[in-house]
Amino acid sequence: MAEAERRDRVFLVVVDDSPERQIALRYACLRVRHSGGRVALLRVVEPAEMTEWAGVGAMLEEERREDAEKLLSGLAAEVQEITGGLPILLIREGDPRDELLALLEEDPRISILVLAAAAAGTGPGPLIQALVGRHGARMRVPMTIVPGGLSEQDMQRVTI
Repeated sequence: MAEAERRDRVFLVVVDDSPERQIALRYACLRVRHSGGRVALLRVVEPAEMTEWAGVGAMLEEERREDAEKLLSGLAAEVQEITGGLPILLIREGDPRDELLALLEEDPRISILVLAAAAAGTGPGPLIQALVGRHGARMRVPMTIVPGGLSEQDMQRVTI
């Protein structure tokens, strides 16, 4: 692979509230550190519910966005510490699956989607299930599913 292609490769991590998120993030960061590229972090926030008072809805929406920005900011520092580079930060509003698929269709920079499976054997999770199931045909990039129970030693070994 040419140096420019390695440098331009973007590993997308979905930032949800699952414990698996940290596994996917660490994997993507180590891949970037060892083989080049950038990490992108996607946080999808739920839209504010309809309310009789428009001001209340706007305030709730602003709070959700601020929370997403704080979370991504903290994770960006972690990404920079591991990779030496700043990640691409993306915040979208809506259904996580729909927003992820739309982003993959819209953004040609994204080369690989990195998700992690649950370590406790509770199944692949709804996002992975949807993407390998009936929405799989809409995927335009490869998807890496990292085992949730992968040890640090194995993580280092498989990201070289």
